[in-house]
Amino acid sequence: MLTIFVGNLSPDTREAELRELFEPYGTVRSLRLVADVFSGKCRGIGFVEMEGHEARAAMAALDGRTFKERSLKVNQEQPRARRGAGRAR
Repeated sequence: MLTIFVGNLSPDTREAELRELFEPYGTVRSLRLVADVFSGKCRGIGFVEMEGHEARAAMAALDGRTFKERSLKVNQEQPRARRGAGRAR
């Protein structure tokens, strides 16, 4: 199972629309849009989980594709860097 990062989404993107975009490449196991707490609108980022070979096909086909007049950034999710490492004491 791979988690795909999807960036540069339009604020009016809905989960159903994103699911429709990825389904031609395989089964979408889970999907999550990052939404603004106050407005509820998409913050331009989403995550999609798919099986490995399906995820790779989706990434290859959708990276750079125009969706809602925006060029999508689609790649494998990278682990976030640790925050608060601080300085040496």
